[in-house]
Order: sequence, then C-alpha cells, then structure tokens
Amino acid sequence: MTTDHFFINYDEWRDAMDNRCKIPLTPEYCAERIQALQDPGDPSTKQFVNLYGAAYRDNVIAWFKKAGAGD
Repeated sequence: MTTDHFFINYDEWRDAMDNRCKIPLTPEYCAERIQALQDPGDPSTKQFVNLYGAAYRDNVIAWFKKAGAGD
C-alpha cells in the first residue's frame, strides 16, 4: 500500500473534489458516499479499504460528513 496519492487533509480533498473532479458535494451525494463507505459488504468499499486502509476510509467518511453539513 502506498500513501503517495492520499489527501493529507480536508482542504486538499475538498479542493480536488471541487476543482479537479468537478463533483458537486451536495448533502444527498455526501450521504450516498457515506452510506457506501460504511457498508463493509459493498464491493467498492472492500476495494477502497484494501487499497487505502480503514483509517483513510474513516478520514474520507469524516470529510464527506463535513462537506455534507455545509463545511
């Protein structure tokens, strides 16, 4: 597992979502992503955890919660 491509903090992640990926972080979208990332049976979540680890997944969930709450 490599950490070269991880976002270090919320601001980095948020900038990438907004500017590079052009993903609108609406409350609905954030809730969908949180639900998926919290589902250990979801194949994409399993792959995410295998690639990045559970601690990083937990960071991303927290970032989606923050974004979904309007920062």
